Amino acid sequence: MMFGERNLKTVQVNGVYKSFGSTIALNGVNLSIDQGEVLGLLGPNGSGKSTLMKIVAGILKPDRGNVQVFGKDVASESVEVKRIIGHVPESPRLYEFLTGMEYLDFIADVHGLGKAKGERIAEFLKALDLEGRENELMNSYSHGMKQKIGIIAALLHRPKLLILDEPLNALDPRSARIVKDLVQKLRDSGVPTIFSTHVLDIADAICDRIVILDNGAVLAEGRSGELKAKAGTPGSSLEEIFLKLTGSSDTRDIVEALT
Repeated sequence: MMFGERNLKTVQVNGVYKSFGSTIALNGVNLSIDQGEVLGLLGPNGSGKSTLMKIVAGILKPDRGNVQVFGKDVASESVEVKRIIGHVPESPRLYEFLTGMEYLDFIADVHGLGKAKGERIAEFLKALDLEGRENELMNSYSHGMKQKIGIIAALLHRPKLLILDEPLNALDPRSARIVKDLVQKLRDSGVPTIFSTHVLDIADAICDRIVILDNGAVLAEGRSGELKAKAGTPGSSLEEIFLKLTGSSDTRDIVEALT
């Protein structure tokens, strides 16, 4: 299975179920991602987006079903899968009593980057405006700075699959633009990305295909134009389509009731 092949299904999610006690987080999810595709994962809070991304990343195991990443079973070959993915969780958990440089140096060693790690880390620090702050303890960093460290850690080893859960949270506009451009450049080189966001304009702009989750199940999927056609409102924005499909289009009435 060559990474350079086109139309390769890099990720296959097959009938995945996951519950936490009596709460069903995922209820038979099926989806696939092509090579060089940015898949937008949308849904209300609690719809199962983060749970699904953690299962694809090998952090959680499904109760039923399976996930294949480049032909590897994530549950039984999680170490091999983790070597080839870059994952940015919604709230990155960092070793805050390390400096930014110490943490990134550790991550680079885990991935076996060798002598090239210093130059690569320096490039990212400069690009994301962390140059000069890398030797400070991360417990002194702002939320946005910690987010940048998490993004750098996910990209250092040139992953074959990116899993980005709300990656632009707390980023300044310049850094957010750099991250969006990086995702698009990696897509052009064949790297697929799962991209979760609540900012639907961003999803509309950079995602090739959209999957909307609701109550742990796939409610709709397709390109932005296809979703608009399915909803019978081709001239609407993705935000309007999302609200209609998830049954939350009564926002105006709610606002009126609150004022």
